[in-house]
Formats: sequence, structure tokens, C-alpha cells
Amino acid sequence: MQKWVCTICGYVYDSAAGDPDNGVAAGTKFEDVPDSWVCPVCGAAKDDFAPEG
Repeated sequence: MQKWVCTICGYVYDSAAGDPDNGVAAGTKFEDVPDSWVCPVCGAAKDDFAPEG
């Protein structure tokens, strides 16, 4: 699964793990993460993430 990286702090969103502490279930593709979701480390918007690689 594709991983996405916060361009502000470097946090990596892994679709396989999701972000259950913030309401995103494991297995949730980044495209399906709500637009209101923010980086759990620095609070950056979803738009501040880029595909890893």
C-alpha cells in the first residue's frame, strides 16, 4: 500500500496501519481519509502530504 509523508514534519501515513487514535481505521487508503483529518504529529492539513517515494 502507498505511504504518504507529511511535508512539514516527516510523519508517514501508512494505509495498512491507518490512524486509529484519530478515527482512521487500519486499511484506509489515503484518498479515503476525511479532508478534515490532520497530521497527528504537527497538525498539518491533508493537503500537506505527498506520496512517499
